[in-house]
Amino acid sequence: VLLRPLRVRDGKRWRSVRAANLAWLAPWEATHPDISEAPPSFRQMVRAFTREARAGRMLPFAVLLDGELVGQLTVAGITWGSLRSGHIGYWVDRSVAGRGVIPTAVALAADHCFFTLGLHRVEVNIRPENQASLRVAHKLGFRPEGIRKRYLHIDGAWRDHATFALTAEEVPGGLLARWRTLAADVAADRAAALSHQSHQLPPDSAATHR
Repeated sequence: VLLRPLRVRDGKRWRSVRAANLAWLAPWEATHPDISEAPPSFRQMVRAFTREARAGRMLPFAVLLDGELVGQLTVAGITWGSLRSGHIGYWVDRSVAGRGVIPTAVALAADHCFFTLGLHRVEVNIRPENQASLRVAHKLGFRPEGIRKRYLHIDGAWRDHATFALTAEEVPGGLLARWRTLAADVAADRAAALSHQSHQLPPDSAATHR
């Protein structure tokens, strides 16, 4: 899994992935309260994001898996001064969901924010109904901070969001390293459980299930 800046030339692949995932992403998509305002084209979006990035207010990333664009991650709302904070949003192709792509991408982005940019805090805001995204926050050890009522305009209405956050002090060794250690431990536990189950099968079970 790699992150790199989102580019105008990503347009064809980005549109293809988005079209294939339209129904799956729609319930979690940000919408504009003014329904008369047309959404920007991909080119317009990337150029606006690039301007924000140059101003130090945003980090727009393409999420790559084996060199192919499979999603997008954006660190937005970056504030400096005495706050030094930003919030992370993301989406991923359903065909690769559940393979650790987004947890790894979020960990990469958080480490970049903390240890390269010098931010102190990052947060994610998730609709309570979005179980897949909630699992990302829990897997990475983001700290729950409560519910923000009618926080963002999503899928045509103002929606409540659960807020999760981390500060640099909470991951002194880096979030990616912590996530990889946890993922390896979980994989080892699963392998041990499967091995234990196989040893509990009766001697003729293999023949029985042929």
